[in-house]
Amino acid sequence: MGDRATLLETGRFERQHAEGAAEAIDHADAAPETTGGWNAAAMDAAMDFAEATADTVETEARHRSAADGGDTASMSVLGAMLLRRGDLDGAEPYLRAATAAGDRAAANNLGVLLHQRGYPDEAAGWWRVAAVAGSAAAAHALGRHHRERGDEPAAEYWLRQSAEQGHALGAYALADLMEHRGDAGAERWLRVAAEQGHREAAYRLARALERRADQSGADTRTGEAQPAGDTDDSVEQWYRQAAARGHRRAALHLGAILEKRGEVKEAGRWYLTAAKDGEPRAACALGFLLRDAGDEESAAVWWLRAAQDGDGNAANALGALHAARGEYQTAERWYRAATDAGDVNGSYNLGLLFAAQGRTAQAEQWYRRAAYAGHREAANALAILLLQAGDPHGAEPWFSKAAEAGSVDAAFNLGILYAGRDDDRTALDWYERAAAAGHTEAALQVGMARLRDGDEQEAERHLRCAAGSGSAEAAFRLATVLDARQPAPEPHTLGQPQTPKSECEEWYERAAEQGHRRAQVRVGMLAAARGDVAEAARWYREAAEAGSRNGAFNLGLLLAREGNEREAALWWSRAARAGHGRAALRLALLAARRGELAEGRRWCARAEELGPTEVAERAARLSEALHHELTA
Repeated sequence: MGDRATLLETGRFERQHAEGAAEAIDHADAAPETTGGWNAAAMDAAMDFAEATADTVETEARHRSAADGGDTASMSVLGAMLLRRGDLDGAEPYLRAATAAGDRAAANNLGVLLHQRGYPDEAAGWWRVAAVAGSAAAAHALGRHHRERGDEPAAEYWLRQSAEQGHALGAYALADLMEHRGDAGAERWLRVAAEQGHREAAYRLARALERRADQSGADTRTGEAQPAGDTDDSVEQWYRQAAARGHRRAALHLGAILEKRGEVKEAGRWYLTAAKDGEPRAACALGFLLRDAGDEESAAVWWLRAAQDGDGNAANALGALHAARGEYQTAERWYRAATDAGDVNGSYNLGLLFAAQGRTAQAEQWYRRAAYAGHREAANALAILLLQAGDPHGAEPWFSKAAEAGSVDAAFNLGILYAGRDDDRTALDWYERAAAAGHTEAALQVGMARLRDGDEQEAERHLRCAAGSGSAEAAFRLATVLDARQPAPEPHTLGQPQTPKSECEEWYERAAEQGHRRAQVRVGMLAAARGDVAEAARWYREAAEAGSRNGAFNLGLLLAREGNEREAALWWSRAARAGHGRAALRLALLAARRGELAEGRRWCARAEELGPTEVAERAARLSEALHHELTA
């Protein structure tokens, strides 16, 4: 074979065959050793196929002639050409002859050939010869051979020899071995392989950086908060490199990063690339982008493609699309497909679909199936169904299971359940838990409970949270807390400039604008106190028309002051019929002034009945006076 120096002098072929030597997962990144690092696919892409074929034939003939004449280099090249073409019988004698003459590339390729023939141990012997002579490709192949046999120390030794010589596949295989064992240095070798263009290494490096970012809270997508030495390193950079080399999962992740950043068009392009390469999750994501852009038909096409490839999320999306159109049978079919694909959301969605159709027994069946599989919202929905069926004891453990799994709605529902049992302490615990997770109604309940306990500061904090999240009741109650702290307003006089609105009035208005009747009345009262009669009348009227007896009474007062007693009487009548004692007293006084004594006594009786005490006493005195008038 010759000594090491002789073999080193013949370093013509430095690439290893991916499949023949089990080189790598990513076949596009590996090829047989050939002159100048070219593989057959690269040559075909670089020139016209006919010309390439002619050139190959001519080259092969030239090398065959030289090899038959005893030229070692031509033997090695011809053997590699025949090996690439699959002519193992033709390649073997030339590779053996070149190896015997000391050609290390031939020794490596002979190992590839023997591996393909099914003689791995003999192949390993020739790889060792080439690796000792300095062949990085052979060291890589030998390292893989030892790993496949469970000899990890030997595998690491040879893979490290390959990686340290700059062999991308060796670096990747070494990183894979170290990552499998949990060694800290795996990322370094992934980066070495990725920097040399290994797409699977680039993808896995991006995934490693992403996991590290999730654990540390740093944003490696944009290169921020990087450890020392990694300032130019980013998740996006490596995903982009892998995706550009045809890695479909990298294209999917790159699309997700871009979508999250708001770069929807570019995200769509990468999703499309991955989807066309057969990545169902990318097809599903592309469908959601198209739906959000208003193109439901195109979205359905991609969801269909993804669902047919087994993507449960896409099947659920198709089910929701058909359910929204009222096509319940088709929706059910797709939800079942999602369930069959292992997506627990399919079972939950079937429960929702059946519940919406009033098919309670089937809804319970699917909710229960999803709940047993750990779907927290299904557990909450099942509990609600059981509660509605009159089974609170059966509902409670499902509410608990859902709440413990993180369902905010379930925590709130547990609060309602315990409040219904007069267990206010336990109810408050669950309300607080839900409120801490951002549940608006739970925050309102905690605020009200703290008000009852006299803890105004804590009550205000929770009421602000609920009011800021859109609760009209919380906005009203927060306004009342702030209102109670304000000094009594001075009476407004004509010509006096209007005072600016206070914070409490702003909260009253926010609640009023959401239709809160008591807030509407209070806003009207504050506007009247400022002298803004038109604004006061507007809010009183809104409250009155929504059924507020106080709004109707106050609107009647404004109209009466303006001389419109006829319309005022109409609103007082509405308020009195709804149980407003003062409105009944006003109607009695109005009837008395008009001389309608019997009508006045009738309203007096209503006022006495409704109260409060002061009103009832005044109504009694007025009724007695009217009686004297009638009997005089």
